[in-house]
Amino acid sequence: MNHPFTKTTRELKLADQIITYRLYKNPDIDSKRKLVLLHGAGVAGVDTWDAIVAFLTHWGEVLVPDQRGMGDTHYPDGKEYAYDVQELVADMNALVDHLGWWAFDLGGYSMGGLVSLLFKQQHSDRVGKQFLLESAVLDRACWQSTVELRERYSDAAVQLRQDNVRSGVVGFLDAISPNRRVSPQVEELTIDRLGARPEGFANALDCVTRAINEIDRDGLVAAQGDVTSFIGGNSVELMHEYQKELAERLPNWHYFMMPGTDHSLPYQKPRQIARIMNSEMDRFLGK
Repeated sequence: MNHPFTKTTRELKLADQIITYRLYKNPDIDSKRKLVLLHGAGVAGVDTWDAIVAFLTHWGEVLVPDQRGMGDTHYPDGKEYAYDVQELVADMNALVDHLGWWAFDLGGYSMGGLVSLLFKQQHSDRVGKQFLLESAVLDRACWQSTVELRERYSDAAVQLRQDNVRSGVVGFLDAISPNRRVSPQVEELTIDRLGARPEGFANALDCVTRAINEIDRDGLVAAQGDVTSFIGGNSVELMHEYQKELAERLPNWHYFMMPGTDHSLPYQKPRQIARIMNSEMDRFLGK
């Protein structure tokens, strides 16, 4: 398939970070709307979003950055360092300011979902429609269960730092997608992708774990606008129950279950996710 968007790769040099980002443009889409898409822990932005972007119809420009420790974004000295989630929010803020994107729609996958939630909370006037794909911190209604789940991710981070990369990645996958049904080839591809920068991946997992101990989730959810939230059909039932509860309680929360997928849903069903994003945008715009 020929990608309908042109894609350019650029860098933004900050004091402690060189942010690599991809800017997608489609002159055939008659829309001034812009969309920022944030990837999850351990994966590059282009790997997560490229196939989805190909089927989007409402945005003439789409921004896909690599976050700290992942993809092609790196520290000036090339080493890996720990960071907190507010630094990721600040990185995004610096990038959209640099581009002059003062208003845009926003989507986030897994850890990127948490960053997008925090950005909306802090810069509510800049964000329009929102999309979440299995966002971090929204995976259980019981907050204590959410905190306990992060302990398993912390164990995976320890393995990654001890050069037990495969064990660390598999431990992460077992925690986040216990019901996954994939071929051995897909499993190996996933392990290779997540293990590309093991220290960066470990830092990302720890970043979210620390954030859980600092944020007010109820306040964070209350600060959001019109949200479309995707959950894999094979993901744990507790996640579906919490998303159903949010959708029933909040008029701005719209929950979609993606049959036949798990936490890897952006890689498994990109066309279907893009189709729902397009139709949800029609609803949001009153079309």
